[in-house]
Amino acid sequence: MSDPRDATLSRGALVALVVGSMVGAGIFTLPAAFARTTGAAGAFVAWCIAGFGMLMLAFVFQTLSRRKPELDAGIYAYARAGFGNYLGYLAAFGYWMACCLACLACLMLIKATLGQFVPAFGDGSTALAIATASGMLWGVHALVLRGVRQAAALNTVATWAKTVPIGIFIVVVVFAFRSELFTLNLWGGEEPGVGTLARQVRDTMLLTVFVFVGIEGASVYSRYAKDRNDVGIATVLGFLGVLCLLMLVTLLSYGIVPRAELAALPNPSMAGVMEAIVGPWGRVFISLGLILAVAGNYLSWTLLAAEVLHSAAQNDTMPSRLGTENPQRVPHVALWLTTLAIQLFLLVTWFAEQAFTLALKMTSAMTLLPYLLVAAYGCKLAWSGETYAGQTAARSRDRLVGALATLYAAAMLLAGGAKFLLLAALLYAPGTVLYAAARREQGVALFGARERLLFIALCVAAMAALAALLTGALSI
Repeated sequence: MSDPRDATLSRGALVALVVGSMVGAGIFTLPAAFARTTGAAGAFVAWCIAGFGMLMLAFVFQTLSRRKPELDAGIYAYARAGFGNYLGYLAAFGYWMACCLACLACLMLIKATLGQFVPAFGDGSTALAIATASGMLWGVHALVLRGVRQAAALNTVATWAKTVPIGIFIVVVVFAFRSELFTLNLWGGEEPGVGTLARQVRDTMLLTVFVFVGIEGASVYSRYAKDRNDVGIATVLGFLGVLCLLMLVTLLSYGIVPRAELAALPNPSMAGVMEAIVGPWGRVFISLGLILAVAGNYLSWTLLAAEVLHSAAQNDTMPSRLGTENPQRVPHVALWLTTLAIQLFLLVTWFAEQAFTLALKMTSAMTLLPYLLVAAYGCKLAWSGETYAGQTAARSRDRLVGALATLYAAAMLLAGGAKFLLLAALLYAPGTVLYAAARREQGVALFGARERLLFIALCVAAMAALAALLTGALSI
């Protein structure tokens, strides 16, 4: 573990890690992404549900950071403490995969943005786009190798800088907002009713998960915090600020462009909305802001991906080699594995249809299991009464918050549908090889009885996914 005297991240830096991880690729694609599945009413309900559910999860992270300060590896440590080694490993691996997929989405969106000005970049999955994205990937790799805290400082600067174009967009859209158009877009051109609303909300929910991924950024980096109390505060403050931005960007856009036109806008659709208001220079302005924002977002995800592998290795759940650091105290082996995984995903985009949307939804699918385990651990802790001696009111409150967060995460897993659960299993099952290597190093049994059953279930789901891909029943 790092020397506590090296802890240098202030509350502001922790907030920046949360905001920097959450505000990036997703927010610039929201207008069209939501318009394809829902009208303004469905969007509002979806954000209320997602905001409430993720706020409950933010409160769980805040509670656990205070009641379990010795668990300083965030998402992975909570899952392991609550549910054992293998589920702890799956949380670490799933979160790492989600970080890698989020990095992929960032790289693709940058190239898709450039594709609006240089057609050879296309939608971000052309040969030129993949080649230049690979160059950026390895450039950031070299930067992070120079030092985690130096990279985190750069991320803080990028985080505050990228809020400027988003803030200007919101101000411009407020002044150009047309209430009569918003009313026409309220139900998305469909028949008003509870059934319509429920279907639109369901189809939108997985998109909301992606833009909230990163809420745990401060928790993952809690070992670097100057004051552990800042971890929970930074998580809640960062979440509330980002939620306001997400709702404003999504809902105000329905008052600018008809839903059909909004849904047809290419990524980044926020640039198309800005262009509809002020002309071509608006697209250029938002596109430049996007490149800055997503570059900072990509850096945040790279840091988080390497950190979660490093922490899991130091706690004997990943091979010990992944826990080593270079002279700059960077988990360089974990960083190398992360960069290679992202490079592999980049190559796969050449064969994928709707590669950017797939990356977004797979990021959400891979993150939901770790979120579910964290929420369930918060609930379990409150139910058991551990750390709650003489605190009946706090225990009752945290028990309710944990139950609501668990229910939300489980509902999101089901809302994503069988396709993404199968594709997630296709990553989780073979990924167990790292867990097997770690257990072999320690000379202990690979699985307990329940863990063996879980692994068998993952293998069955993975084989079903592979068979469906080979027969064309499932596509990427």
